[in-house]
Amino acid sequence: MDSLTQIVLGSAVGHAILGNKVGRKAVLWGAALGTLPDLDVFIPYGGPVEAFTYHRGFSHSLLMHLLISPLIVWLILKIHTGMQAYKTRWFWLVFLCLSTHALLDSLTVYGTQLLWPFTEHPFAISNMFIVDPLYTLPLLFGVACTLLPKITSARSYKINTTMLVLSSMYLCSSLILKVIIDDKVTTALSDRQIKVNNYISTPAPLTTLLWRVVVMSDGQYYIAYASVFDEPNEVTINAYNTTPSLLDDINNDWGIKRLQWFTKGFYNVRQQQSNIILSDLRMGMECNYVFNFVVGEKTDLGVNVGNFEKISQRSNLRSMSKIWDRIWNPNISLVANSCSNK
Repeated sequence: MDSLTQIVLGSAVGHAILGNKVGRKAVLWGAALGTLPDLDVFIPYGGPVEAFTYHRGFSHSLLMHLLISPLIVWLILKIHTGMQAYKTRWFWLVFLCLSTHALLDSLTVYGTQLLWPFTEHPFAISNMFIVDPLYTLPLLFGVACTLLPKITSARSYKINTTMLVLSSMYLCSSLILKVIIDDKVTTALSDRQIKVNNYISTPAPLTTLLWRVVVMSDGQYYIAYASVFDEPNEVTINAYNTTPSLLDDINNDWGIKRLQWFTKGFYNVRQQQSNIILSDLRMGMECNYVFNFVVGEKTDLGVNVGNFEKISQRSNLRSMSKIWDRIWNPNISLVANSCSNK
């Protein structure tokens, strides 16, 4: 999730655990701990693919959180002397602020290595978009109340805890909506006789009322948009070409294998001039994917391994602005005019 959400989640969790004992100290430590796991972005992993696939690794491991929590508690108690009586609560504050960060990240489509080092599998339930105001705003309100001097500590504790419960209920509702959407899209795909080799659904930007679905099929992939208000026959589905055969000569390269594994097979391969581009289809919108890598270079002698340079694509703001309209109207198209589909 985005940094603001992780900060306010850590603050809210911290205050819920220890705010009635130590006040705003719990909020501030919660904010710091809610940020800590994402500091792995500053680690020089050695290349674009490494940075892409090792992020949310060891720093998001529940085992690492469990092991490092006593050390952080020791540090906190060195700074705040006289709080030994709350040592157990400090442990739960530290561990839960770290672990809820990782668990929340695992609800997005990117993937989080919760069980590192036992497995590098990137767990991704994909029931939340990386930024969702309806989840963040209640947390932000609850934390703000803990910092206002005119609100009593007992009342701010109650408000913050209520907002934390409310935001958690929103997470649960997104899981229910995901089941409903998957049922609609599965029916739509079956009615249109589309072969499904691999399937994933994730909320559209900023909302859980509209969902984006990627379907991998033979020699092509499909992008579907489904609103919670759509009937199966109103689900919009577009087909796009992919050319995985471009990787035949370089398929054994570690970088390519790593990208294929991390994307869980949801990737597009295309040729752009002499470059072979691999794009992660799970994040972004059509023709504007977030993660694109130059995995190969086509020459007269064949295809050579590329430099894996990450290519940035500008977001399609026009399509983004139409997301709200698409929730209510299935005739609204989110496909960019410049994006050629089959």
